[in-house]
Amino acid sequence: MCGICGIINLNGERHTELQETKVKGMIERMKHRGPDDDGYFTKDQLTFGFVRLSIIDLSEAGHQPFISSCQRFTMVFNGEIYNYIELREELIELGHEFRSDTDTEVLLNSFKEWGDDCFNRFNGMWAVAILDNLSKEVTFSRDRYGIKPFYYSIENDNLYFASEIKPILHCLEEKVAPNDTLIYDYLVHNRTDHTGDTFFRNIKKLQKGEIAKINLGEKSLPVFSKWYDLEENVKRAQPFKTKEEFRESMERSLKLRMRSDVPVGVCLSGGIDSSAITALLAKNLNIPHLNTFSAVYLNNRIDESEFIDEFNWENITLNKVSPNSADFMNDLSDFVRGMEEPIPALGPYAQYKVMELATKKVKVTLDGQGADEYLGGYHYFFGFYFKELLLKFKLGKLVKEVLSYFKVHRSFYGIKTMIFLLLPNRTRSLLRFKKAKYISSSFYKKENKNSIVSDSFYSAKTLQEANLKHFQHKLEHLLKWEDHNSMRFSVESRVPFLDPELVEKGLATDPTLIIRNGTTKYILKESMKGIIPDKIYNRQDKSGFAAPQEDWFREKEWRLKVNEIINSDKFKNRKYFNLKYINQVFQDHLDGKVNASKEIWKWINLELWLREFIDD
Repeated sequence: MCGICGIINLNGERHTELQETKVKGMIERMKHRGPDDDGYFTKDQLTFGFVRLSIIDLSEAGHQPFISSCQRFTMVFNGEIYNYIELREELIELGHEFRSDTDTEVLLNSFKEWGDDCFNRFNGMWAVAILDNLSKEVTFSRDRYGIKPFYYSIENDNLYFASEIKPILHCLEEKVAPNDTLIYDYLVHNRTDHTGDTFFRNIKKLQKGEIAKINLGEKSLPVFSKWYDLEENVKRAQPFKTKEEFRESMERSLKLRMRSDVPVGVCLSGGIDSSAITALLAKNLNIPHLNTFSAVYLNNRIDESEFIDEFNWENITLNKVSPNSADFMNDLSDFVRGMEEPIPALGPYAQYKVMELATKKVKVTLDGQGADEYLGGYHYFFGFYFKELLLKFKLGKLVKEVLSYFKVHRSFYGIKTMIFLLLPNRTRSLLRFKKAKYISSSFYKKENKNSIVSDSFYSAKTLQEANLKHFQHKLEHLLKWEDHNSMRFSVESRVPFLDPELVEKGLATDPTLIIRNGTTKYILKESMKGIIPDKIYNRQDKSGFAAPQEDWFREKEWRLKVNEIINSDKFKNRKYFNLKYINQVFQDHLDGKVNASKEIWKWINLELWLREFIDD
């Protein structure tokens, strides 16, 4: 696990000492991603930079930029190839020799042997840049699901790339501008990272499952293509048929992701996903000792302690942190800068504190991200399922599921979601705007037509299609937050639910095994019966890592902070807000009339981000 960066001159000009100095500056700005080692490589019009967090083969043999034994290929690589042992054995049979035990060398020799097809053979997470010194071609690649980030920008015939945005900002000469369409999606739809754009207009992402090629001899722009098509792979996948089959696939994923030469722990929230990981490791895979890391809020309604404490098993050590509003105030600047882009809720701050705790004991964590997106884990997926049953005229099944839903949840939310999803696209967008009255009407009218969110998220006609759309367009922001939080504290985070077999077969699975009898993630839950504690198996609510922002924003210190921000000249001069409504909503929140904490956070997070990255 590492950080990568680099500069490529697209006009054929050889790099000078200035470019090397810039890359050294990029390295300095992401040293937290790799405190164990760093290096850079310059050849002709290209300079690669690298920082290392040593996980597999801790020796100097893992130093990057990594040069192949034949001297033809030079590579910088961020991530892990979990099936590197099996690939290494195959490559040795094909005549390749190895001078290290790293997955890095396996990746490069795989590229040498199979070219771009090697990426289809990898089970892992990666962002990689490879120079072929013979053909003068550079290849960029990103993993199937966007677990590892890859940002880039082109300015004045130079292409800059890095694992984070700050190193690129260090290099750009022109003033950066905000991406108003993404700001609109963030404020109206709570969505980020659903396209190849970032909140910076001139900085983009190599998208998940994508390759970019640059021919250094032709003075041309990069050429992009997809090496992985999720939808096509799901069509070819054999769906899960039984809970035993799902559990066995999960165990295979965990065995691969426990490969490490440093200690591995688990981020435990008390929900079904992280509980499944913890229980399978401790019980089925017989891990002798396991550290878990959790955020708890004693005497608060969102506290998960009662579920986390169910894992007070002999071979598990429960490590907990209890963030409070004063902690958040102290961490605010570092947190905003670390996230690099606005985030629509404060759950990632809890994760930030968990990673700060985890780094004291482990270098690798396992996390439950991903299952919600392909197993219908969010509450609104009931609406998609009800919509599917209605459109297919399966009225008896619809009535049964609606009644089961109400019996379990005592809520009409699923029905309301179904009705919302049946509305025309234009009407849905208008309703979202009316709910977000704090947005300037002129800003809404300008950017609404540019947003793809309504079609990307709400147009699905079946539960399977909804899962697929959400997996493709929603998951990545969770993965980005996880990457930035974990790497901020030099921790590698692995996500077992994103094993390709689990994802593809999960997305192909019949909806009756996804939602049944008022329960989401049905096949996962049933596969864990008798393995996870009964108290967790029987719970129907969903929390995950969260923060008590409703209460925090009513405390004096935060009341003063929010007031200072929303009444500042800078905030008043932004084009995004309806100032009169904002002040009224904040006062209503302080008076306890409403819970507007999510909206309040979006206002102040956006403003602090603008001050940190745009204004100066």
